[in-house]
Amino acid sequence: MMSDKGIAHIKKCPLSLGCDLSVRFIVRYQKRIKTTVTRILFAFVLSVAASVSYAGNKITVVELYTSQGCSSCPPADNFLGKLAERDDIIALSLHVDYWDYIGWKDPFASADNTSRQRQYARKLGMGYVYTPQMVVQGMSHTTGSNQQAVEKLISDTHGAKRLDVNVTHSANGLQVDIPGGTFEGEEAKIFVAAFDARHENDVTRGENSGLKLAHYNVVRDMAQVGTWSGDAVSLNVTEKDIEMAGHDGCAILVQSVKTGRILGAAQIKLVPHS
Repeated sequence: MMSDKGIAHIKKCPLSLGCDLSVRFIVRYQKRIKTTVTRILFAFVLSVAASVSYAGNKITVVELYTSQGCSSCPPADNFLGKLAERDDIIALSLHVDYWDYIGWKDPFASADNTSRQRQYARKLGMGYVYTPQMVVQGMSHTTGSNQQAVEKLISDTHGAKRLDVNVTHSANGLQVDIPGGTFEGEEAKIFVAAFDARHENDVTRGENSGLKLAHYNVVRDMAQVGTWSGDAVSLNVTEKDIEMAGHDGCAILVQSVKTGRILGAAQIKLVPHS
């Protein structure tokens, strides 16, 4: 039995009682779908935010010391290119100059890169330098073409603490923010490395004569821009500090003075600003 109110409501519908019930059902169903979709989207946003935060804290730096004058280096150069595609890796190619004398002058080599590699040799207790060498998180090293060994070293760093370095890019340069308190008693240098995403060229002399070589994330300039000793640090890095114009990206490295270990790192693409 229906109330007068119910009958009056049905009269508004040109169809039958089934029409009224169907309309109300559809409205309720649409509301439920909207609520469900909203919840799914909210959960997805939280999931993405969490994954970004995790990745930021688990980034590992891999530095390849290489030379176009070294016949053993091309496989390591190609492997670094694959590492550069990963979100959890900052892959940097640093070309050294001590093989330039044997017939081919590497156009990307610098004495500064050679000096940095020699500093690692001292920190890691080595009496020599070599190519291709991959240094992982400033903590360990192996032959750069030994993919299995490199992956093992990367895996070994996953449990190590890291500073959550944040960097943004604007017309005013880089804004670098480093938190404090994570590593008590540590003194560190803050480096910025400007790199080109890819280079390819023909080699006409030396051990790689006749080959076209490709290199990835080639460091073109690196400079110390500050220090970190446990307190939060905020820096604005400009062209006066390091040449960024014309390059594809920058990596920020917070590196222990005592051990050479990289305490935290970040990288960013350089987008031209008008």
